Amino acid sequence: MIAPPEVLRTAQPRVACDGTGPGLPAALGHPRVYLQIDESGYVDCGYCDRRFVLIGGPADGADQSQLPDHPAGASI
Repeated sequence: MIAPPEVLRTAQPRVACDGTGPGLPAALGHPRVYLQIDESGYVDCGYCDRRFVLIGGPADGADQSQLPDHPAGASI
């Protein structure tokens, strides 16, 4: 397995991702999706592979390259 391209730590178990960020305009992003972090402690965006890790959860501080892809919980 390889590490996800970007890992964002969050205090909330429900997050939104639109693929944008600093230096990346909205025109280069993707449709906004809402993701729910479950008991694994992380979730991956199905569009851009950005990983959201719940602060203090089981995946926080883990070697991200050793965790499997986890795109569950996506909804538009």
